[in-house]
Amino acid sequence: MRFKHALATSVVLVAGLATSAVTVPADASARRSDPAVVTTWNTIATRTIFTENATPVPVGTLYYGFVSIAVYDAVVAIEGRYRPYLRQPSVHGKASTEAAAATAAYRVLSNYFPASASNLASDYAASLSGIPDGSAKSRGQRVGEAAAASLIAARTNDGRGAPITLDVTPAPGVWRPTPELLAPMLAPWLGFVRPLALKSPTQVRLPGPDPITSKAYARDFAEVKATGAGVGSSRTPEQTQTALFWNAPVPVQYNAALRDRTASSGMDIVRTARAFALLNTSTSDAVIACWRAKYDYAYWRPITAIRLADTDGNPATAADPTWSPLVATPPYPDYVSGHACLTGAASETFSRLFGASSIDIDVSSSVTSTSRHYETAAALDAETKNARIWLGLHFRQAMDDGNRLGHRVSTWAATHEFQPMH
Repeated sequence: MRFKHALATSVVLVAGLATSAVTVPADASARRSDPAVVTTWNTIATRTIFTENATPVPVGTLYYGFVSIAVYDAVVAIEGRYRPYLRQPSVHGKASTEAAAATAAYRVLSNYFPASASNLASDYAASLSGIPDGSAKSRGQRVGEAAAASLIAARTNDGRGAPITLDVTPAPGVWRPTPELLAPMLAPWLGFVRPLALKSPTQVRLPGPDPITSKAYARDFAEVKATGAGVGSSRTPEQTQTALFWNAPVPVQYNAALRDRTASSGMDIVRTARAFALLNTSTSDAVIACWRAKYDYAYWRPITAIRLADTDGNPATAADPTWSPLVATPPYPDYVSGHACLTGAASETFSRLFGASSIDIDVSSSVTSTSRHYETAAALDAETKNARIWLGLHFRQAMDDGNRLGHRVSTWAATHEFQPMH
């Protein structure tokens, strides 16, 4: 259980919302709770975070984590079977797990995205309308309120939005704002946020990027220069489609895939809530660790490296001052890849939920309006790593090391949080 230093405050806060302190048996509900409430509110979270509030993708990943944890805590507070992430007040009498899950999600999203209050209120009313009125419904709502309040209290002063900037002196190998926007690093504070499961953003150690004078660097340089160019690349049409497929917001893609996968697997409400908590806690922490590496290493992007190759001191590289990638480079350093970190965490989570050789997920892309099937975690990892190089955005090492980081973060989260009760 994380945030032990915040537990006393959280318990007092949420206990005031509860009316009792007697444990509810797992079969407290008169009917089997519908897991669709979890996936419905995950869909609502996607709309709220990204569509309505245009939250930058790396930052939005955190809020997926917050919502998923609160929903999970609300569900297990009633159903049991797994340990809560944050200590929750126990419940007296029958309580609606669906009302609890909907309330937890609603309160967390309303807190962080007040501009969406009206839409969220309509969503919440629709969720509650399908639940019979009575004490079980009211008690479930109180459970959800408690779970949301404990999460919000635990995340107070967690480092989000801190006044941190990346200030580095331009030099060969060092990141600088990239064309065409020439914008400063996006959300540098993200690498200093208190993680959800990890002990610190730097817990998972990285080898660091290759020296720009090395043969390994020259090899990666040649690969991205040839296959990632917007014009005159060596990519096949199929590789271009793969690259573009993975230029959609990747946390949105993986959450949608998990919604389909949990439903097709027939997971109950507890297992469904836990699946989303695992995915979004792991990906949140992977992004935090990734952003810290980007900040600490501040390694230049391919577009800068290729245009300024005559300054790198490597005889195996040649400059092309007109080179541009297939798509615009986002405003943050190369090492490590955020997409790779997030994918590694998702891939490991899917493996732990469904088996590494049978993740059996369907992923859709809003960029290409197509979907693809991935039977194994290895296939997902391999394709996504190639795709970001074919877009011209990353060197190979940034992809490989980022993917490994994501797997290690997910392994830590899955072995330290959301554990079965003994």
